[in-house]
Amino acid sequence: MSTTSEEAKPSAFAEPEFRERLRELPPSAKLVAKVLESDAPLSQSQLVDQSLLPDRTVRYALNRLEESDLVDSRYSFTDARKQVYYLTD
Repeated sequence: MSTTSEEAKPSAFAEPEFRERLRELPPSAKLVAKVLESDAPLSQSQLVDQSLLPDRTVRYALNRLEESDLVDSRYSFTDARKQVYYLTD
């Protein structure tokens, strides 16, 4: 098997500091972080689709994750009206 740089990149969940900060957050924030770990960057609507959580719950989870500096956002390259979210390094 060949190893790509994507596979070689360590998961944020492997870092003790990341896990400790995540431990204090609600289950919805943990689920959103897990979805972002496997498939980022994602917009809020994509997170709603993949997590099966209500829009309002995803918005709350993203706010909590951003307050804890676990998630960051930027404008989407394909649609500048949308923000996309990803785990911080």
